Amino acid sequence: MNVNVFKETFQRYLTMVEQTLAQLPWGKDTLNESMYYSLIGGGKRIRPVLALASAEAVGGQPQDILLAAVSLELIHTYSLIHDDLPSMDNDDYRRGRLSNHKVFGEAQAILAGDGLLTYAFELLAEPGHFLPERQLRVIKEVAVAAGKAGMVGGQVADLAGEGKTLSLEEIEEIHKGKTGAMLTVSARLGGILAGGTEEQVGALTEYARALGLAFQIKDDILDVVGDSETIGKPVGSDLKKGKSTYPALLGLEGAERQLHVETLKAQSALEPFGKSAAFLNDLATFIEQRQH
Repeated sequence: MNVNVFKETFQRYLTMVEQTLAQLPWGKDTLNESMYYSLIGGGKRIRPVLALASAEAVGGQPQDILLAAVSLELIHTYSLIHDDLPSMDNDDYRRGRLSNHKVFGEAQAILAGDGLLTYAFELLAEPGHFLPERQLRVIKEVAVAAGKAGMVGGQVADLAGEGKTLSLEEIEEIHKGKTGAMLTVSARLGGILAGGTEEQVGALTEYARALGLAFQIKDDILDVVGDSETIGKPVGSDLKKGKSTYPALLGLEGAERQLHVETLKAQSALEPFGKSAAFLNDLATFIEQRQH
């Protein structure tokens, strides 16, 4: 992994994402203020970056899919706002700042999340430099990934599993929905809109599915050994809520081994791309080694 090249490429994608988010037409009312508060509150922007990198891996131009890519960050941010609510995970801090409901109140936080989710699909429907049939396909895939068969369904299963001892297979199924579905559709979105072949999109899918599990395993590890100031929220929250996690089931060393297995699985899926997927390969290493 060439760290400097990876950082430069990541920063190039990140700059594109941040500039696009800032240039969206945000109003001055309370709803827009609360939506924007959580949206620009930091974060790694993994989902839009993954979409842009996937587009480039199949030979496309990242700037051609920018609105579609940033829509993924809107959906992700909506999910965080709702996750933090007292009726859900009851977290007062997110990304090192007060959670949305602690600043704007619970009702406004719910509406801010609703606003971000629906705005995301408005952006996905904007005309772009891609075939309409590809755009329609992506809109449906994002809806499925964000909904009852993906992220929302995973969150429901996660809540239902609190206070129970789950098997490794059950934990994986939860996180394939809660975290993995949106990461997988991010890679697919980039590949599809940029005109990738079905074989390329399939390889990106395998990559992102393993990446999603690696991401969640690392989150579980950081909840045990991370620093609250670095990760931007309290550590040990999973244990307090009685959640089954990878460290709880496998031990810390076992979770780290499983993390490495999923990282290698993600990277092996990229072999058909050769050097064009160098950033995606390094992104898997970055996720394995991240500290927040």
